Amino acid sequence: MPELTSQLKLRVIPRAKRTGWGGRRGEAWVVRLQAAPVKGAANAALLDFLHEALGVPGSALEILSGEQSRDKLVRVHGLSQAELEKRVDQSSA
Repeated sequence: MPELTSQLKLRVIPRAKRTGWGGRRGEAWVVRLQAAPVKGAANAALLDFLHEALGVPGSALEILSGEQSRDKLVRVHGLSQAELEKRVDQSSA
């Protein structure tokens, strides 16, 4: 049986007042992070936030593209696309 994987398009806004979801922008979810984009701090904060918000282990998350950009594509191992979208909707409400 193949492993479940899904992808999440994100628009990250660093140096925000607080960390959390910021709604949708086109196909991407907006994530506001308190961390600054310095020495990978924002990427680490993003993965920590997603780990908590989605209820998946940190090892299940992988930044596929956009490590140096605000627009990111994150792979989530162990969740179907439908389950991922459900969890994002629930945690962002």
